[in-house]
Amino acid sequence: MDTDAFWDVVEQCRRAADTREERLTWLEEELSRRPLADVVRFQVRLEEAVDDAYTWELWAAADRIQGGWCSDDGFFYFRLWLAGCGRAAFERALGDPDSLAELPEIRSLAGRPRSDWCETEEWPEWEELDYVAESAFARLTGGDGVAADELDEDEVSDAFLDAVEAEESRPVAPEAPPRGVRWAVRDEAEAARRLPALSALFPGDPRFTQDD
Repeated sequence: MDTDAFWDVVEQCRRAADTREERLTWLEEELSRRPLADVVRFQVRLEEAVDDAYTWELWAAADRIQGGWCSDDGFFYFRLWLAGCGRAAFERALGDPDSLAELPEIRSLAGRPRSDWCETEEWPEWEELDYVAESAFARLTGGDGVAADELDEDEVSDAFLDAVEAEESRPVAPEAPPRGVRWAVRDEAEAARRLPALSALFPGDPRFTQDD
């Protein structure tokens, strides 16, 4: 599964199901019908996409949407969510994070208290997407004559991680900071300049200042 094939699966998933839970079910079923190598490569392509989105500029956009509460883990889950939005939205956001303001999923949140959507499927994070390939891998593990129920959860997880690592084409580097330019996301003037559309949709919390 190359990059184009990965995005084709994502687009098929978006057309086939509406909710995240339904999409996860669809993805697991779809991947479980494919060769084991495709399942592993789906995860590799997903990780590559998430890595491509690891920029200060995109983190600032996520932080603006989430009201200044986008943590390290939260940004990882946000990037998974963004990948789930499809290739066009994903690639446009990489080049112009402010374009997120045009997504229906984001526009529907504007003007509403975050308490209304912070613990619902509307919150722009999708941690579970990171586990769907492993779930399909577990279902297919019996393909070589080993019954899936003979492997415990840790063995399946270890085998999956080993397979993903063996398939990775990018060099594994020590953990590095995001790429791009970091700026003071709570500076409203700077936010209005860099993220005008998102700043209009999600005004900054007046309790915060750029010096906080």
